[in-house]
Amino acid sequence: MKIVVDTENGLAPWRQVHDQVVHAVTTGALAEGTRLPPIRQLARDLGLASGTVARAYRELEAAGWVATARARGTVVTIPVGRPDREALLGSAAAGYAAQARDLGAGLGAALAAVRAAWPE
Repeated sequence: MKIVVDTENGLAPWRQVHDQVVHAVTTGALAEGTRLPPIRQLARDLGLASGTVARAYRELEAAGWVATARARGTVVTIPVGRPDREALLGSAAAGYAAQARDLGAGLGAALAAVRAAWPE
């Protein structure tokens, strides 16, 4: 799994890490039991502060996506009642709608942007 953080998109870096891990687990790219990189290593690889990655891991653990044990490190778990694809799509849409509103875009312009970005 490759995590990419874009500091220009307006979404907090910890949230980008969090969301990419959730996406990878949901799509099966990260299987249950897969060990995530140590916080310091991932922070160094992404050019982020360790505290930023630590926050992402804390949020993932609080939601049941990962578990951290001293001897095993941070490993992927499958949360009980994890959101399905429709719930994740709804969450992504809500985030996009909020960003579009912040940019001053109306519904028509936001939908046009989605249509333009949609691969045919």
